[in-house]
Amino acid sequence: MQALGERLIDIHSQHETLQLVDDRFQFEVIDALAETNKDLQEYASQLSVYKSLKRELDQLIAFRKEAIKEHDYNTFLLNELTLAKLKDGELETLEEEYEMLNNIETIQEKLTASNQLLSDEQIGVISALTELKTVLKQLTNISNAYEELYQRVNSSLIELDDVFSEVERFQEDLEVNPKRLDEVNGKLATLNNLFQKHVVSDITSLLEIREQLEEKVSATENVDADIAKKEAQMQLIKTKLDAVAKTIHTKRTKAVPDLTKQLEQILSSLGMPNAQFEIKLSLGDTYYKNGKEALSFLFSANKGGAFNSLKKAASGGEMSRIMLAIKSVLTKYINLPTIMFDEIDTGVYGEISNKMAEIMAQMSITMQVFSITHLPQIAAKGHTHFKVYKEDINNITTTNLIQLNHDERVVEIAQMLGGVDLSNSALAHAKELLN
Repeated sequence: MQALGERLIDIHSQHETLQLVDDRFQFEVIDALAETNKDLQEYASQLSVYKSLKRELDQLIAFRKEAIKEHDYNTFLLNELTLAKLKDGELETLEEEYEMLNNIETIQEKLTASNQLLSDEQIGVISALTELKTVLKQLTNISNAYEELYQRVNSSLIELDDVFSEVERFQEDLEVNPKRLDEVNGKLATLNNLFQKHVVSDITSLLEIREQLEEKVSATENVDADIAKKEAQMQLIKTKLDAVAKTIHTKRTKAVPDLTKQLEQILSSLGMPNAQFEIKLSLGDTYYKNGKEALSFLFSANKGGAFNSLKKAASGGEMSRIMLAIKSVLTKYINLPTIMFDEIDTGVYGEISNKMAEIMAQMSITMQVFSITHLPQIAAKGHTHFKVYKEDINNITTTNLIQLNHDERVVEIAQMLGGVDLSNSALAHAKELLN
């Protein structure tokens, strides 16, 4: 409802007159005549992209500044992990190999003892089991009841022969290799050193750290290219922004003389025949929300007087008249169906109030105009007159609004002219105003 209301009704409050000295309001007035709405939308869209790219560029530059400090150290850590030639699950294999190489003499001794226990002709297990097999074979010749026992011993002998072959193979493969022992020991020491340095306990974690370091080092090494790419994107948007800003500037510059002329004509009719405006637009390098321009909106109320800002050059009554003049001009371009003036006549009296009332009456030909006023000259110009008053009912103050008929209007305007006690002259003046 609020968004819709802004398109349906323009409410001018007493405080809004202060907007006259605000650059944003002054630009809005110029833009209404310059018809820059679509250009401003395009500019705002491009500016949003430009600011987004600027933030990303600033982040990249900040990242590069910080990353350069860590780059050498990260590169050192990465090289260290790369040279270690890490393989997942390698630690267990190396520890097992180390135990074997480090205990080669004990292993050799035990294998020799095992070989002897198996194959010795006098006490060897194989010789004894072979002899047992021969005995049981003889029993099977007597009775089949011993066949199963014979087969079990035979199977054990076959298994034991296989064990003997394995023992011999282990003995043949067993090799004292001090160099390999040193290599394995060195690799384990390297791994333990890396575990301590990176505060982890397995190779999987080291591989993850290596991947992270690769990303950091790569990002640092590629950041210059990323910055160059971002700068190129910004330049492209900047070119578009500059083109739209120039179009806006051209349209605004073209609209200024027409705005100045209309305002000065209206103010002349409001008792300010020497009012002059000096409006200058300077295209600069700064990207503002509504373009690249600096605005100088100066005013002089008196002939030969120096131009100054509205705040310094115009009195309260003059500010009210200037605001009415601006609103009168704006309604020709912004097509609002309704406008409401809340005491825009503050600081105005006499014939000037008549002129202001005439301007509002002229505006009401093409739109609906409300005017909240204490001046009888303005109230008399309305097609319809409402009175706002307060009364106390049961010690509670109530505000009421009533529409006045013709006779009631005469009385109300007479009271606005001369007070509560009506005089014949006040009533006559009221009737004259209404006619």
